[in-house]
Amino acid sequence: MIITTTKRLVLRNWEDKDRNLFHEINSDPVVMEFFPFLRTRAQSDETFERIRGIITQTGLGFFALADGRTDAAMGFCGLSRTTKQEPYVTNGSVEIGWRLARRHWGHGYITEAAEKLLEFGFEDKGLDKIVSFAVADNVRSIAVMQRIGMVNTGRDFDMPGIDEARAELRRHVLYTIDHAAWQAKGR
Repeated sequence: MIITTTKRLVLRNWEDKDRNLFHEINSDPVVMEFFPFLRTRAQSDETFERIRGIITQTGLGFFALADGRTDAAMGFCGLSRTTKQEPYVTNGSVEIGWRLARRHWGHGYITEAAEKLLEFGFEDKGLDKIVSFAVADNVRSIAVMQRIGMVNTGRDFDMPGIDEARAELRRHVLYTIDHAAWQAKGR
């Protein structure tokens, strides 16, 4: 199931051939630097199935981000309904998020995919607002948020469920963009 495409990329549902890449990005300590834990193969496979099912059922989710020429998955970029961040982010808000295998960093893939997903969210899905949040020290993700036109809301928050051993990951910044602001940027 192809969601959308860009000049270089395909955003689609996950396929069985993507399982190894999905585990790679969820078990790489550098990719997962700003997440509280790495996933084992079993945890990764469980999450893979859950995300794939959500995409099939709702048309939203963290889509496989694949090379447009080879269809090889490189990571993910998607739009997903939030469920755990209330009262900081209203449950049911649509979040844009991403993760990419390290070997694909530095080529602008996430920015390209995220810009296309803003268009998809606002034009195809009729969304009014899209949010994104990241650990306050995650400068790479924050830079993507800024490049795609999102603005800091000033409503930083401590992410629930982060244990004391990873307390440095609690503080999150919240960015947003609404349909009118996206249109004003000439998208």
